[in-house]
Amino acid sequence: MNLKKVSLFVLLLLIVDQWSKIYVKTHFYLGESIEVFSWFKILFIENEGAAWGTKLSDILPIAESSAKLFLTLFRLVAITAIGYWVVHTVKNKGPKLLIIAQILIFAGALGNIIDSVFYGLIFNHSNGQIASWMAEVPYSKLFHGKVVDMLYFPLIDTTWPNWMPFIGGNQLQFFQPVFNIADTAISTGVGILLVFSKKVFPKSA
Repeated sequence: MNLKKVSLFVLLLLIVDQWSKIYVKTHFYLGESIEVFSWFKILFIENEGAAWGTKLSDILPIAESSAKLFLTLFRLVAITAIGYWVVHTVKNKGPKLLIIAQILIFAGALGNIIDSVFYGLIFNHSNGQIASWMAEVPYSKLFHGKVVDMLYFPLIDTTWPNWMPFIGGNQLQFFQPVFNIADTAISTGVGILLVFSKKVFPKSA
């Protein structure tokens, strides 16, 4: 696989990811959901932090705005390193499966970085209203955007039986995270690296 094909695949993934985010952002209220199947919903939320919504300001004694800027800058450094890794692997004719995993990770990471860097300037807020593209009053500033998530798979959404001690009657949900296509690409790429580690990282003779 050459760099031209790699770039094409990355671009394709980015288009799909960004189209889905922009569509949801400009057609849904924050928190609005549509049931596609009983086990799959489109649920619009915004992630202000890292994985699973974790905020650095919840861990470190720094202001939320500073934590957001630090996280975005860290992502930019990370994506640069991943991009270098991809180019190095392609030029050295690395395993095709490794390149596929790298494409997924790179494109996914870049997709979420676009949200973090630019969405604060492009859109206004989604609280109680449908956000506008290129809004006159954006909801934030450069490097302080929120990542749009919308894929929700409540595979189990019920309540514990009343006869069970302590937890009876409480809500039971399995697989609560809400994510996006970029997250899916990253997870799939990492999964390939873990499951097929012997193929993607062959030992030298």
